[in-house]
Amino acid sequence: MWDQRYSISEYFYGKLPNQFLSEHASVIPSGGRVLAVADGEGRNGVWLAEQRLSVLSVDASCVAQTKAKQLAAERGVQLDFACVDLLTWDWPQEAFDAVVCVFIQFVAGEDRERLFEGIRRTTRPGGLVLLQGYTPRQLDYRTGGPGHPDNMYTEAWLRATFSGWEVIHLREHDSHIAEGHGHHGMSALIDLIVRKPA
Repeated sequence: MWDQRYSISEYFYGKLPNQFLSEHASVIPSGGRVLAVADGEGRNGVWLAEQRLSVLSVDASCVAQTKAKQLAAERGVQLDFACVDLLTWDWPQEAFDAVVCVFIQFVAGEDRERLFEGIRRTTRPGGLVLLQGYTPRQLDYRTGGPGHPDNMYTEAWLRATFSGWEVIHLREHDSHIAEGHGHHGMSALIDLIVRKPA
């Protein structure tokens, strides 16, 4: 499905970085090692590399990553890529200063728990997770994202998932977004920045 989605000539989610990420990336330590989770065609990973960060962009679609590499070449930046199944990937332990999770809402239930276990594992002590996603009210807007509420985030779920971590920023809001064909229009969003205990 993902290869098919990304096989069009246009960039499905556009080439510009996610607005939440671009507004808050300054919290990432200068020169830090960053993991861009489910980075698709690379709009966020490439932008992070432009900020002089060391980036690993991972995605399950090799078609998307081919386009991400083209975008990196177009922008004149270097970053690492890995085409992996995030549910079976051996997440490197405590390897990243920041983990970026922008609209990674493709699984629910036990699969989602496994995904976030990997995210927590791979974040270094004192490191950050920056996340933006949809809340269940997005089903009223239908301007992007999954069609099932179990894939959405709530404040309570995020707090429980990162229990014991320092919450730096947590905000639920309705905002207009324009990210290519994939995310466009008024959207029910939640933003999170948390720090792993040192």
